[in-house]
Amino acid sequence: MGLSWKERVFMTLLGAATASGLTVLVLILVEATYVLLPAHIKFGIVFDAGSSHTSLFVYQWPANKEKDTGVVSQALACQIEAGALSSGAVSGPGISSYASDPALAGESLRGCLEEALALIPKTQHQETPTFLGATAGMRLLRQKNSSQARDILAAVSQVLSEFPVDFWGARILDGQDEGAFAWITINYVLGMLIKYSFGEWILPEEGTQVGALDLGGASTQISFVPRGPILDQSTQATFLLYGANYRIYTHSHLCFGRDQMLSRLLARLAQDSQAALVRHPCYHSGYRVTQSLAPLYESPCVHFTAPMNFTQSLVVEGTGNPGACVAAIRGLFNFSSCKGREDCAFNGVYQPPVHGQFYAFSNFYYTFHFLNLTARQSLSTINATIWEFCRRPWKLSQVEANYPGQERWLPNYCASGLYILTLLLEGYGFSEDTWPGVQFQKQAGGMDIGWTLGYMLNLTGMIPAEAPTEGRAQSYSTWMAGVVFVVLTLVTILGAAAVQLFWPQD
Repeated sequence: MGLSWKERVFMTLLGAATASGLTVLVLILVEATYVLLPAHIKFGIVFDAGSSHTSLFVYQWPANKEKDTGVVSQALACQIEAGALSSGAVSGPGISSYASDPALAGESLRGCLEEALALIPKTQHQETPTFLGATAGMRLLRQKNSSQARDILAAVSQVLSEFPVDFWGARILDGQDEGAFAWITINYVLGMLIKYSFGEWILPEEGTQVGALDLGGASTQISFVPRGPILDQSTQATFLLYGANYRIYTHSHLCFGRDQMLSRLLARLAQDSQAALVRHPCYHSGYRVTQSLAPLYESPCVHFTAPMNFTQSLVVEGTGNPGACVAAIRGLFNFSSCKGREDCAFNGVYQPPVHGQFYAFSNFYYTFHFLNLTARQSLSTINATIWEFCRRPWKLSQVEANYPGQERWLPNYCASGLYILTLLLEGYGFSEDTWPGVQFQKQAGGMDIGWTLGYMLNLTGMIPAEAPTEGRAQSYSTWMAGVVFVVLTLVTILGAAAVQLFWPQD
């Protein structure tokens, strides 16, 4: 026998009330933070204006930060490639190369910035912090001609101020800042500052951080946490990140970047030769090139004067002698100033003894990657490989024909490889025992290694976090009150129906 219509109504109301009651129960059990809309994403833009090129990076992070520091990820990388501008000029070199026409320095940045703004929601353009940091190339130009450096920064600032962003300025970074921010970058992407584990963000164990080794075009930086106290306070950088304090040693050696090393080396050889023909031990035998001398002696890093018989050009001929090349490279350092001191690198610069793991990037990586030496080979294998490469003749398909597309830098890999060994071993004080702790990497954790991410992480500490807005909280409360009202109404109707069904009135 089927149910009567009263019983069917009752069962329907019972089901509705049960479902509504369960819904309320689930909502009560779930925290309100998970019911609110997802956290607002913030964006930041950083230009890395290096000595040889400029790159732009877009970073993003949730507004609800962790211990007052953003959990940042890279959203875009854009390198300013050489190409024709609307004026017919060529863009692409470092901004310091625009000393004769500063306006072009600013114009060269437009393409990448437009690409960045196409990625960022238009409603957030006005609140996106944008910063340009110039490194060693501009530090050298400031030494050489401070007014030209100011003009370039002014031109860059004028162009960037035209865009609808929160422009934080364009300035020349100190070498200490460049090294310290790179240290933050590496340790962050490796999970050495904060990491996600079992549903929460935690701080890693103290003392697990790695050191940073950067080799740019005009300078080189070393940054690490020493075992003991830092005795020279000018080499100390401190940070508060994710609620933890960090104290690191960092120093930048201006004029010891790869490009400036090559210029200083050639100038030294020309000085010793005092002739229009220079026999270069770091170039492969059979290699011969004629180059202008004027740019060589314009660098503030070159302290030699032009030879007495100075002409407009110099003929350079390779001899392929790695032993003589090492001797010439060692002449670029003042090692005697640190003799007998364990806390000294070279040129009298204070440095605590190195220890632990290090990441070597930029030109450290590019040089060793070309030589197939990034697989953590032994020091003896690396040394033998570089010497063997230096001894190869340039012609007869030994070098020139075997590396297509490498013509620009190919003659310099021998000098660069031997320079890296000299810098790391005799300069920074690595040994056969500590060498296995050095890794040559371009990226870490899938992100580019450099100072820009570290700068952005530090910057997030100055940008207020966004808690759920009052409007969102009110919407949540009103919505919950409405649900409760509907459920209570249904329960009341169900109770009335039950009374009518089972206790009918006479």
